[in-house]
Amino acid sequence: MSFKQAKELVERMEFSELSLRKATKNLEKSSKAFEESNLYFNETLKKQEDVLTMVPKADKKISFLYLALAINIGFILGLLVGKFIF
Repeated sequence: MSFKQAKELVERMEFSELSLRKATKNLEKSSKAFEESNLYFNETLKKQEDVLTMVPKADKKISFLYLALAINIGFILGLLVGKFIF
């Protein structure tokens, strides 16, 4: 092997080493970004579960409010009918 060929081989190895270093840095950055997005996703799932448990409670409260409103309207109508008819 000549000196020129050996020199070219060393240069190629250096370029390969630089490429590998850059690739590992990119891989580390992307894995960190993936972990952060995974944490955000887990947090979002927890909030969705909380909302899903709150929905039936809110529906029950709204049902009670409609019932109270209907009773009050009925009471007012009853007073008006009682006052004007009797």
